[in-house]
Amino acid sequence: MVGFFESLIKPYQEIVEVVYFSAESISPDKRERQSLLFTANKLNPKFKLVLGKYLKKRFRCSSCGFINKTFEEKETDVRIATTLLSDAYANKCDIAILVSADSDFVPPIERIKELNPRQKIYVYFPPNRYSTNLAKLCHGSKNLEGCFAEFRDNVLPDSITLPSGFVVKRPENWRGLKGW
Repeated sequence: MVGFFESLIKPYQEIVEVVYFSAESISPDKRERQSLLFTANKLNPKFKLVLGKYLKKRFRCSSCGFINKTFEEKETDVRIATTLLSDAYANKCDIAILVSADSDFVPPIERIKELNPRQKIYVYFPPNRYSTNLAKLCHGSKNLEGCFAEFRDNVLPDSITLPSGFVVKRPENWRGLKGW
């Protein structure tokens, strides 16, 4: 993951930290794979993981009245916004890169521009996602739709040996993904 961003920066720039915001999956199978991915990435000292959580949410079908349960990721966006704001306030970096298309980040970015006008923020949009408001507000934007070569060149190896001696292997079904 860190390697992917290093492939996008200029030779005179340095990545200080990649902060990955997520929430632990509710599904035991997905949670196990996610945990292995996080553990492998944590071997890179520039990688920092910040976890939110999922909360159970109930909703009633307006047609039949059936009550359905689902889960909603909570705290992730607020943690991203808080980190962006505190890093800008503390002059922790010259450039921040936000990978999102969520226009909820417009107010914190506006505040960052007031607090620290020298702080540059770039937004990278995930495939099939875009926000005109974010693109206009930030110092630059990039759509990651066509970045399959950069992703492919920076995937984790087929296996990684953790400091404990445990070997983490890339799942077979992650190979041969479209465009990779």
